[in-house]
Amino acid sequence: MAGQPIFILKEGSKRTRGRDAQSNNIMAAKAVAEAVRTTLGPKGMDKMLVDSMGDVVITNDGATILKEMDIEHPAAKMVVEVSKTQDDEVGDGTTSAAVVAGELLNKAEDLIEQEIHPTIIASGYRLAAEKAIEVLNSLAMSVDMGNRNLLLSIAETAMTGKGAESSKKLLAEIAVDAVTSVVDTNGKMSVDKENISVVKKVGGKTEDSELIPGMIIDKERVHTNMPEKVKDAKIALLNTAIELKDTEVDAEISITSPDQLQSFLDQEEQMLKKIVQKVINSGANVVFCQKGVEDLAQHYLAKAGIFAVRRVKKSDMEKLARATGGKLITNLDEIVPEDLGFAKLVEEKKVGGDSMTFVTGCDNPKAVTILLRGGTEHVVDSIDSALEDALRVVGVAIEDEKLVAGGGSPEVEVALRLQEYAATLEGREQLAVKAYSEALEVIPRTLAENAGLDPIDMLMELRSQHEKGVKTAGLNVYEGKVVDMWENFVVEPLRVKTQVINAATESAVMILRIDDIIASTRAAGPSPEEMGGMPPGMGGMPGMGGMPPGMM
Repeated sequence: MAGQPIFILKEGSKRTRGRDAQSNNIMAAKAVAEAVRTTLGPKGMDKMLVDSMGDVVITNDGATILKEMDIEHPAAKMVVEVSKTQDDEVGDGTTSAAVVAGELLNKAEDLIEQEIHPTIIASGYRLAAEKAIEVLNSLAMSVDMGNRNLLLSIAETAMTGKGAESSKKLLAEIAVDAVTSVVDTNGKMSVDKENISVVKKVGGKTEDSELIPGMIIDKERVHTNMPEKVKDAKIALLNTAIELKDTEVDAEISITSPDQLQSFLDQEEQMLKKIVQKVINSGANVVFCQKGVEDLAQHYLAKAGIFAVRRVKKSDMEKLARATGGKLITNLDEIVPEDLGFAKLVEEKKVGGDSMTFVTGCDNPKAVTILLRGGTEHVVDSIDSALEDALRVVGVAIEDEKLVAGGGSPEVEVALRLQEYAATLEGREQLAVKAYSEALEVIPRTLAENAGLDPIDMLMELRSQHEKGVKTAGLNVYEGKVVDMWENFVVEPLRVKTQVINAATESAVMILRIDDIIASTRAAGPSPEEMGGMPPGMGGMPGMGGMPPGMM
């Protein structure tokens, strides 16, 4: 019995321990960070991602790239989560978050090689993150909703380097107008992005994009005899179909004479007329129906001069209810005038060759729609992605009322302050805090690299400016100089930076603390013979699909 091996894991399970496990995880996380690093900054490049179905996505948004990449490695997935969290929380800074997380692990690897225990590194990183947030808060400047120029600068900074850069002035105006019109000022400022709809329409040019104070429904009226335009619209939002219901149970009707058939058809007509009459009696002159509207019902509605749209998306129905103040009606028997919504104008317009329904002058002005135009589908998608970031950061800036300069300036300032802080610490955490400060400099270094500048020269210049007390000195990648970012209106919400620090630190610490990876293999499925399938050779069809020649 002596020396007999004991197996506690399933056959085929793989275990990696100690230093190997750590270096594997760190390498995987660094690879993910490296994948998005070239997209950072105004001079960052785009990535083209082709999925298994052949669909193409062209983007330089870190979160989108990592989401579209099919990543297997568990530690690499954690870096993807950092980027996803950043996107959910703030909407911008997704690439920065992934790059900082990768660099923190890179620096930690050097410390591990110097025999510093991962838990000490983790503890030092946490201290550094707390201090970094403190320094960022001290750098923050206030902004209020009335300062339109500053809000425009935030939107433009968020869109810089993305596909929409050519028309960022117009898109920044649209983003700021959209967000400021939906701000809820009850007590604390809050922005509900659900109130802003974005409708994409291929055709025209980006400059044709516009902000509509109301809703756009990508549907046309159901009958050509209906009015194209309805002023002072009373809007019924129906959750039910305007058609006859089938019986729940199977039923047969025996008809023995033509008269009976005629009276049966007349009865159907009468029932439909009654349904439509209920809508007419409510006083509604516009109907948005989530389900179908029968042909005959369309005729009756048109005769009554009612504008009707059918098969409207559920999300659009909910937005219409919010915009017009109407209620979603499930039962036509209970429809009352109080349930109707109101809009000054409902009209059908042609956009890019397709008819769309515009609902403007709504009861609730906190509902707006952005109509995006562009030459091709990929152009419209890239504008949408850039505009999404702009809307989010303007919303965050209004909610938090705090801004910092961009262009790598907060990172350099925080790095310098952390170096000073490290010197005050005793013990080995000091080395971890120093490593953290060096890791943060990856942002200005990458900005310089992506712009084709010398990263060492630029970093030295930045440090010297910050040491002289120019706390907002950042990198102007277009001129290759260090300039005051605040004066050049390159600004970002404080939350973008604090979220990068928090998310990157947490994931780096989590990956560092892992020293054992136990991976069980997927259970192999039963063979075709066990499944009662065909023996090998019978599944593939020779030439045409398995049938002997001549059987076609």
